[in-house]
This record gives sequence, structure tokens and C-alpha cells, in this order.
Amino acid sequence: MTSPYVGPVPDGMRAAEARVQSLRSLLGLRSASSNAAFASVLAAQSNDAVSGSAVTGAAATGADAVTEASKQLGTPYVWGGSDPKTGFDCSGLVQYAYGQLGIDLPRNTVEQAQAGSPVASLADAKPGDLVAFGTPAEHIGIYAGNNTMIVAPHRGDVVRTQTITETPSAIRRIVSSGGGKYADLFAAAGARYNLSPALLASVARNESGLNPKAVSAAGAQGLMQLMPSTAKSLGVDAFDPSQAVDGAARLLRSLLDSFGGQTDLAVAAYNAGSAAVKKYGGVPPYAETQNYVRRVLAGMQEGSPWN
Repeated sequence: MTSPYVGPVPDGMRAAEARVQSLRSLLGLRSASSNAAFASVLAAQSNDAVSGSAVTGAAATGADAVTEASKQLGTPYVWGGSDPKTGFDCSGLVQYAYGQLGIDLPRNTVEQAQAGSPVASLADAKPGDLVAFGTPAEHIGIYAGNNTMIVAPHRGDVVRTQTITETPSAIRRIVSSGGGKYADLFAAAGARYNLSPALLASVARNESGLNPKAVSAAGAQGLMQLMPSTAKSLGVDAFDPSQAVDGAARLLRSLLDSFGGQTDLAVAAYNAGSAAVKKYGGVPPYAETQNYVRRVLAGMQEGSPWN
């Protein structure tokens, strides 16, 4: 089969790693990054067990999992790795990203490919879904939208976003999308300003994690993380969710109009300012802004979180 990841992977190595994963699954063991004693590994198994559906965090969404995984872009691949300080293998990255959301997934690829609920096809996949390859599963990543996944590919590589080039053997949904208690605000503002509520919801999740009291190190405030000067110019209280969503919706509507309806440029301007977008004639070459745009657009693909 065609490899879904970039770079040559010796067939013998892949087969050996798949066999090891399969045996660990059969024995109920997780992949260990060191030669820990057999008894120590067994003692830790209760921490890895899940039922048919994972236990979800309070407000976790698939987009949140993509956000956590994207924070590890560039981290080296280390077989058996599960620590951002040293590196990840594919299942280690998946477990870590969801673990940051308070969601406990199994450690090995085979069991991860059986967690959550099944998704019929890539056409139905949403950001945050797990995409697995091989039978039994020997490789796994986190779907990031637009037929791409965030994955720890193989030895000699780093965590990266890759195009999916083969049909996954399994697609599993761990959590659903959600706009939380502010869903009605996103819907109302979207209708008021002819704006996608999914855009507002995704911006809010990426800006504040749906926390109306959030304050960034730079001084951005509230649910939509408006700078005080911006909130003042919009005539809103950044800490009032209703006012903040209305102000952000007006701002995004204005940015969309300024950039010919191109959502990626409007989102980039929301993050880096209109001047930066105009200067570079597109999304500015800032890693933070480029990752922000990708996360927001991926979050929009989760569907209609206000329903």
C-alpha cells in the first residue's frame, strides 16, 4: 500500500514495529520508552484502559486536540516516545494531545484505532478524529481537516502536518464539536452580520478556550481576546460575552470585506493585524499566525457547534 507519510520506511522495520505493537495489544501492554521491569509495566495498565468511548474533558472538542498536537510540530520522532521534551512516536503523540484535554486514551496504536466511535470515511471526518493505517493498525495520526493529519511519521523525522495519501483502515471520533453555552451568541451574531457562526465559535475556542475571563500576556481580554483599544473602538466590554461576540463578529465581517471574502486572510488579520496581511499580500510568514489560521479553519470544519 502507498505510505501515508513522507520519507522511506524500511519494510522490515515497519513490519517489526507493527508486530511489536500487535503483541503488546494482545498482552495488554502499552509501548514503553525504556526497558522498565515487566511488573512495572503491568502495574500501570489501569491508567491506559478505556471503554468503547473515551471519557471526554469538560469542554474538549476535536479542534482542541488539533491545537494540542500542533504545539508539538517539529518535535523529533522517537520510537516509544511520549514526552515533548524527548520526542514522540505516532501513538505517543495521539495519547499526549488528548491527555492535555483530560482525555485518557490507550498507549498503543492498535487500541487507539478501536477507541471512541467509528467514522464512515474521510469525507465524514472532522478535525480531531483519529486516522489509522494498517491491519492491525501500525500507524495513527490526528485528522486536521482538508485531507491532512498531524502525525509523528517515522525515525529521522519530526511531528508534522501531512497530506493523507491512502484510505485509512480506521477513523475514530473521540469527542464531538461544541460551542458550549455561547452557541446561541455565535448563531445570533452570525445571522446579524452575515457571518459563519462556525468561524466565531472556532475563533473563540482558539483565542480563549471559551473562557470569558481570559487575559493574555499581551493584554487581550475575554472570550474573543480583544485588546482594550480594540474593544473601546468597537464600543464593547471585552469581558461581557454577548458584547465581545458582537464586537468580534463586526470586526471579522469588516476584515472579510476588506480581504475579498477570504476567510484565511480575515483570520490572519484578526491575529496579526490588517497591516501585516497587506504587507505580505497574504497570511504573514509568522509561525504563530500561520498555525492560528490553520487551527481556526480546521475548527470551522467540525460542523455547526451551535446546534
